[in-house]
Amino acid sequence: MKTYYDPDDLKKFGKIKDFQPELGEKFFDYYGSVFEEGALTAREKSLIALAVSHAVQCAYCIDAYTEDAMEKGCDEEQMMEAVHVAAAIKSGSTLVHSVQMMNKYKQLSM
Repeated sequence: MKTYYDPDDLKKFGKIKDFQPELGEKFFDYYGSVFEEGALTAREKSLIALAVSHAVQCAYCIDAYTEDAMEKGCDEEQMMEAVHVAAAIKSGSTLVHSVQMMNKYKQLSM
């Protein structure tokens, strides 16, 4: 199936260094460090990455972190729950900004 996002492009992620090697290296060093075990396990970080991938709507990241989470032992229920957490936060963030609109409406309608 032809899609806008070519799944094979994910394999080319490392090529982002081609046009700016120094910054690319710094990014990948940082990225690698972030996903090392720390206060959070690699499994927990993978679920967070999967949820954020959905919130920012990155098809490449969704593919990568679905696979990564499965490799780290996450099941479909856990992954979907993480996605629902992201959806709840994203929708809540949209709705809480409605206070700005309500304040502005009240100001302009006085």
